[in-house]
Amino acid sequence: MLLKKILLPAQRRRSVHAFLLLLLLICFSCGKEVVSRPEEIHPPTTEQNKLGLEDVRIPLVWDVQRDAATQISGKGFQSNDEILLEPLDGLTNFFRIRLSEIGSAGASFPLPADLQEGRYTVVLDREGVKQTLGSSTFNFVLRANLPNIAGKTIKGVVHIAGQGLANVVVSDGSEVTKTDRDGLYYLSSTKRNGYVFVSVPGNHEVLSMASNLPVFYRYLNPNPNVVDTRDFELKAVDNNNHVLLSLADMHLANRNDDLHQFQAGFIADANQQIAKMQGAGKKVYALTLGDQTWETYWYSNNFMLPEYVKEIAKLQAPVFNTIGNHDNDPYFASDWLSENAYRRVLGPTYYSFNIGQIHYIVLDNIEYINVGGSTGNIGNRNYNAKVAEQQFAWLKKDLETVDASTPIILATHIQLHHAPSITGSLPAFRMSNGQQLVDLFTRFEQVHVLTGHTHVNYRVVRNDHFMEHNTAAVCATWWWTGRTGYAGNHIAPDGSPGGYGIWEVSGKNLTWQYKSIGYPEDYQFRSYDLNNVHITAAKYAPDANTSHQNLVPQYAADFANENRDNEVLINVWGYDPSWTISVTENGLALSVQRVASFDPLQLISYAMKRINVNAVPTFDASNSSHMFKVRASSASSTLKIKVADRFGRVYTEDMVRPKAFNYTMR
Repeated sequence: MLLKKILLPAQRRRSVHAFLLLLLLICFSCGKEVVSRPEEIHPPTTEQNKLGLEDVRIPLVWDVQRDAATQISGKGFQSNDEILLEPLDGLTNFFRIRLSEIGSAGASFPLPADLQEGRYTVVLDREGVKQTLGSSTFNFVLRANLPNIAGKTIKGVVHIAGQGLANVVVSDGSEVTKTDRDGLYYLSSTKRNGYVFVSVPGNHEVLSMASNLPVFYRYLNPNPNVVDTRDFELKAVDNNNHVLLSLADMHLANRNDDLHQFQAGFIADANQQIAKMQGAGKKVYALTLGDQTWETYWYSNNFMLPEYVKEIAKLQAPVFNTIGNHDNDPYFASDWLSENAYRRVLGPTYYSFNIGQIHYIVLDNIEYINVGGSTGNIGNRNYNAKVAEQQFAWLKKDLETVDASTPIILATHIQLHHAPSITGSLPAFRMSNGQQLVDLFTRFEQVHVLTGHTHVNYRVVRNDHFMEHNTAAVCATWWWTGRTGYAGNHIAPDGSPGGYGIWEVSGKNLTWQYKSIGYPEDYQFRSYDLNNVHITAAKYAPDANTSHQNLVPQYAADFANENRDNEVLINVWGYDPSWTISVTENGLALSVQRVASFDPLQLISYAMKRINVNAVPTFDASNSSHMFKVRASSASSTLKIKVADRFGRVYTEDMVRPKAFNYTMR
């Protein structure tokens, strides 16, 4: 396939985006379109060919060896020419390299010792006159003479500094294999997914990083008749004792002061935690749970996945990612095609890896339908919550490589179960084929499912071996309550502070906790003196017009009515059935009742603030079951509240009453 022109650096971003989409449609076309050769060919037009080049060819994937020169084919190169490698997809280092040899059919240049694997824009610079030649993924090859095997379309070596590593799982998202004793692997791949990845073994990390994103995958030549060599270099580490940060729903979109809140709030808080844990000798990793971006604003706000990569790069730990429904390209009414932008920037949408003795699995459980989506038109962004059959087929093979005693942490974006009720009965599945997923894990002793999507906290315990942890959002209520001129806090729809999960792992033992952004780790509940909670238009929406003030009772829920019953409401956002809540008044125990309730602070921080500017609230508050109510005998007594989690950690408050109700309360 011939590409008829070289893209100029000055072309607009959308032209570059369209060009990348063209390549992606070739690379990820389910095998329906075959590229005739493994190279992009760029015969320049007269207008664009400022340097008089001919027949320049830039491979889609450039196989190179460390500490060696590489060849670039073409005519018209000169001795004073320099190759510029401009980093893409999270890489940070820029390289300027003088051509070392000029021949009639091409030229060569030495590779820098600190060149990282990954994708670069390749530019020729002749005394300040620059011409873009294309983009390519530089791929280090350890053994250039690795023999082919009939029927095997991918081959390679998994190694540590050139020494092969045995029994490492490698997959193309369909087939799964293991390396032999020399670290060699071969795969019979249709290349449908466009990549091959290594399931990083425990006590190892990949050497290749794009900023803080582990590059555990390699892109493939789309031609199924070409045998690709894709190596993976690892390094040995001790991560038996490690910490995982689970990060749900960032919704970065360059709106609502989100980027400032993200950096000054979340990044500052998480990096403080990371430094403390690393100081204690623990390896720290992060795993997002989807909706890193917000596809509604990809094009209008010029904020897409590459911009997310720049923001998350400030987190001081390696970050693995999960795709969310809002991380799909809204210009495509196709689940497969809408994911191409994600695959291009962040790699596989489903994969596995190991940290210490834990097997981590990431799945894509969004079927993105997006009726009406087309180039230049955002569709209605509808989707189904399900895991595609091809993922189930891969997952079965992946799990066959894992011992039943190995703890499993499985990440998906959309929750597996609906939120639990106060009855304690097992809730129904939110994911349409949830039972099929659960059935795959019956032989495993410990399975934890990490999910996001809801922006609220809840846990579902299916049995002693299987538990879901739905995690409230980093963005809380879509960054609204902390927006300039709003409540000045950061609170999710269920009243949880915006935050993230902290998983501490020692061998096969796991403990977890929800960490509220900007608060100490022991901030695990909030109490309300309901005698002082009365939400009225006059107090909380005084600037609204009459029609909007009339909405206040609807959005204030039970708190629209005055309550003088000496009741106290306690929101325990990390609650699961193994937690206990006790309250005493003057040494006497009060009866604690689990209730379903909205959180009054969230209602005044979001809905009332929106109504006050004559807007109808977009996002619903959550009527949550991690709420507890007690009735005191007096309006002014001090209550001692004690909350204990499943690990025996105790959190307390001496609740001096009357307790004020305001935007900054704890």
